[in-house]
Amino acid sequence: MRVAAAPAPGFIRRQLDRHLFRLRPDEALPITLRQRRIYVLPTGTGLAFAGTLVVLLLASINYTLSLGFALTFLLAGIGIASIFHAFRNLLHLEVHAGAAPPVHCGQSAHVELVLRSARQGARPSLDVRSATSQVRVSLPDSGTVCARLALPTHARGWAPLGRVTIETRYPLGLIRAWSVLTPATRVLVYPALEAHAPAPSSVHGDDGDDGPHDGDATFAGLREHRRSDSPKRIAWKAVARTGTLVSKAFTEGGGAAQVFDWNALPATLDTEARLQRLARWVVDAAQNAQPYTLILPERTLGPDNTAEHRQACLRALALFPAAP
Repeated sequence: MRVAAAPAPGFIRRQLDRHLFRLRPDEALPITLRQRRIYVLPTGTGLAFAGTLVVLLLASINYTLSLGFALTFLLAGIGIASIFHAFRNLLHLEVHAGAAPPVHCGQSAHVELVLRSARQGARPSLDVRSATSQVRVSLPDSGTVCARLALPTHARGWAPLGRVTIETRYPLGLIRAWSVLTPATRVLVYPALEAHAPAPSSVHGDDGDDGPHDGDATFAGLREHRRSDSPKRIAWKAVARTGTLVSKAFTEGGGAAQVFDWNALPATLDTEARLQRLARWVVDAAQNAQPYTLILPERTLGPDNTAEHRQACLRALALFPAAP
């Protein structure tokens, strides 16, 4: 006799999302909260309030207290009215996409959701919550408000915001009205920047010559020493200070374009380490306003030194296929 296996918790959660909360993956924005997407239940305070009303009602019946009946039904009316106000505080609320600027891996991204009311009237005490962040906002009369949610990043590529819950306990905290949605909002995560990246190998003099041949070459920093480097290239002061053999690097002509070549990187670096080093070189070159070219296995970008070129290079590095 075979015993049927119990349904997995993930399966139960998906069925609840589909049939109860009516969730669909990556809902296109804007999203309007209508009646069938808003749920209402009493809070812990609301349950205690209801229990108190039951005690008052029993006491009023037992002792035939007219004022007790009046107080009980007055408080019950207030509780019922709070259900209507909590529900109405979310009804016809519109959720629009906001800014989601890209960040480097390891940094905290911020995704904005813009709330707008489709009717007149203020909407106070709205809690917008994701899996990792929560913010409380109040929507003014016929206005908009921006809810900025923090999103930690752990890997490069696209990071989705995920499930978002909008709830309110307005006006008395007795009733919780909420709605669950999965907006199609995501943020692009660039590769992390290598902390101590060497100077790019495309600088002048990497072929082992004795130094710049023209007078307009510019010192570009220090890099790892190679056997082919001339002794004139060794930064003796840095060697005496750190004990590590390093060489001086120069750029050609001071304004020549640098070349950041994927294939020229050491074979000991894996895919993620290569991406982090290239990202560091791109960011540094962009900060120095120096033109550069990025060469990837199936794509070449540049030479250029504009902000659009920087974004295109970092985007290509962020969306580079992962190593198998």
